[in-house]
Amino acid sequence: MLIMITGWILAMLGALLAMGGVWLAFVGGSWAYIALGIGLLVSGILLARCRRAALSVYAALLMATLVWALWEVGLDRWALIPRGALFSVIGLWLLTPWINRPLNAVATEKMQSRSSWRGSRGWLGGAMIVVVLVTLISIFRDPFDVAGQLPQATAQAAIVPGASGDDWLAYGGTGYSQRYSSLTDITPQTVGRLALAWTFHTGDPKGPSDPHETTFEVTPLKIGNTLYLCSVHENVIALDAATGTVRWQFDPHIKVGPTSQHLSCRGLAYHDDASDAALSTALPNATTPEANPASSAVSAPNTLADTRSESTSACTRRIILPTIDGRLFELDALTGRPCTEFGDGGILNLAVNMPNLLPGYYMETSPPVVTRKLLIIGASINDTESVTNPSGVIRAFDVHTGRLVWNWDLGRPDVTTPLPPGQLYTPNTPGSWPGGSVDEKLGLVYFPIENQSPDQLDFDRSPEVQRFSSSIVALDIATGQMRWVFQGVHIDLWDRDMPAQPTLVNLTVSGSTVPALIAPTKQGDLYVLDRRTGKPIFPVRELPEPKSTVPGERISPTQPSSSLNFMPPPLTGRDMWGATPFDQLACRIEFHSMGYQGPYTPPATQRTLVYPGNAGVFNWGGIAVDPVRQVMVATPVRLAFTYQLFARHDATTNYVSAGQKEHWNENYGGRYAIKIGPFMSPLGLPCQQPPWGSIAGVDLRTGKLAWMHRNGTVRDQMPKFLPIPLPMGVASLGGPLITAGGVAFYSGTLDNYLRAYDVTTGRKLWQARLPAGGQATPMTYRVNGKQMVVVAAGGHGSFGTTLGDEVVAYTLK
Repeated sequence: MLIMITGWILAMLGALLAMGGVWLAFVGGSWAYIALGIGLLVSGILLARCRRAALSVYAALLMATLVWALWEVGLDRWALIPRGALFSVIGLWLLTPWINRPLNAVATEKMQSRSSWRGSRGWLGGAMIVVVLVTLISIFRDPFDVAGQLPQATAQAAIVPGASGDDWLAYGGTGYSQRYSSLTDITPQTVGRLALAWTFHTGDPKGPSDPHETTFEVTPLKIGNTLYLCSVHENVIALDAATGTVRWQFDPHIKVGPTSQHLSCRGLAYHDDASDAALSTALPNATTPEANPASSAVSAPNTLADTRSESTSACTRRIILPTIDGRLFELDALTGRPCTEFGDGGILNLAVNMPNLLPGYYMETSPPVVTRKLLIIGASINDTESVTNPSGVIRAFDVHTGRLVWNWDLGRPDVTTPLPPGQLYTPNTPGSWPGGSVDEKLGLVYFPIENQSPDQLDFDRSPEVQRFSSSIVALDIATGQMRWVFQGVHIDLWDRDMPAQPTLVNLTVSGSTVPALIAPTKQGDLYVLDRRTGKPIFPVRELPEPKSTVPGERISPTQPSSSLNFMPPPLTGRDMWGATPFDQLACRIEFHSMGYQGPYTPPATQRTLVYPGNAGVFNWGGIAVDPVRQVMVATPVRLAFTYQLFARHDATTNYVSAGQKEHWNENYGGRYAIKIGPFMSPLGLPCQQPPWGSIAGVDLRTGKLAWMHRNGTVRDQMPKFLPIPLPMGVASLGGPLITAGGVAFYSGTLDNYLRAYDVTTGRKLWQARLPAGGQATPMTYRVNGKQMVVVAAGGHGSFGTTLGDEVVAYTLK
């Protein structure tokens, strides 16, 4: 009975595989599944009839599958899984006594040989040995892996402007946004001694009415002996940097409405009157401040000296908080009290002169750029919900008073004088949500510009929007006048915002020092520009791209491509993946049924494939650069998404979000709604084969890749009863940290780990389990003679990682 059940199951699976293979061939895919299905069908029928020939047929099927799999993907063990794993398990089952005893009994009745391993069973056993040998070989070979070494520092590179040391004074470390620390306590030799120093709970987790994309992405600041961070609901918390105990807290009482798309606070900003460039050193100790009515009671002495005179209440050291509801707070770094001389009692209302200000449509998710005299800030504009949106204007305010000094409105890019009362900024212009970088010596501030909403439609975009969308702009610090612009995507139809702070670094090019800017992009290009002029340092070519099929839609005939890029190769049918041949087959059918002409396939009313997808190769975490060694550590991601446009016939109907709480991608008032989603198999796995994420090292003197490795495991995507950490290389979100000690840190992978890597080779040196997802950027500092590494572990709603409210610190033991 068991052998008959097995036989008919195999026959049924074979029939399904063959029919799916016919469908795949019909849409232009491989014919191999037809042959595999027929082989499985014949083997199943023979087995159901107790014929030993079933094993011979299955042995031939197994060998044919192995040859085909090696021809398609070589010795990539993760790509071999959907092609051979299920067939191998079946092969092992067919070799068991429960199958072979009935077959031997029938053979005896027919006067055939009773030898257990002669004939058909032997052929199948031999085929299984070959499969096992190939599997063992593939374990020690990874065709994706790139082994190599980054160069060490040269004797000439000794002085680094604005490097972080004992403190961490800005979101990206300094205004250069390098995510680099000059501390050297932690090295490849000592990192194994890192141990947990303390854990702090903010007590502010995601609430039931919060947006789906509620995230804990904060990178804390460290000034003196105090750590400053913002929680999910943007409470500012000051901690003792050595112990993690609370000094003070401040609650801005933000308003989160049903139309809010995000709830994120990536960080705070800091200004110190005593520093010419807003970059301070460690500050002296002070006594405990008196009780603060605007914040909680302090629980430990603060270490910021209160340098105010007794006759004034003016702040001299300020913590700046941007909020999701469009306000800007200045707080006294010592006490947490609002700096009353700033704005209206310490609060600046960013809604002034703002058009189309609906609740949740204008958001601040990243800290402002801080200079000696100014706070310069862009904004995040509600994406793909409506065509009636606020302005993405970039504004500069006096850091002491909150007075508007200039505004750069890309609808009127040449007029930067403050807008008079009663007038409005240009509506529905792209914003700058990741935050900017600054070079005060050159007098320039650099902002990454997003795409205009609706992200996938160019109808009715103005010439100014077409000029500035998805670009880097350099603005004069004093006047706001634009000095140059570099566009990373022409007529962006793929939501390829410039997604990260530009990183500033001085590079040695042809023996000369060139002030450079590195702009990571969602499509994977890394544009390396002369930050004085915006001219490329590494070559950028214009490549031809396909045309749109949507009537009246405009599209650029070419797109820029940098010689330094992590754009993944275009997908083919053989890149499709799954846990079994069946979901892989379904992915292949989907792939060949969609429109796909490479990375700039235009959206259409037919379903199209977008690769790289919306998550981007790079996102807000950006990159990390060692300015002394002139090397870069990056964490590129490769995930495909699908698009499909639906014509809108009115401004209120929900075409793609009916029955949902949030209405992303409806584009109310526009010509089309768009359905967007990751390209997933019927089992909920990515349809393209891994790796989906990696970590890489680049020599910035040459623009050449030195090493690249898969990064992260699927442990936290497996069932909880089977947490197997398969090191496939998973998607990630967050930024890397690089240190002068030769160690890089990263926590953004889908599994809940903080990892340390050798900067020279990329080898993983150490890891620690986090209590929740680490979709944030780690930072480091020294306190009481010890180097600490700190990361927020609170998860990411849209990314699906474990949610929490922890801040975790590690130090050498």
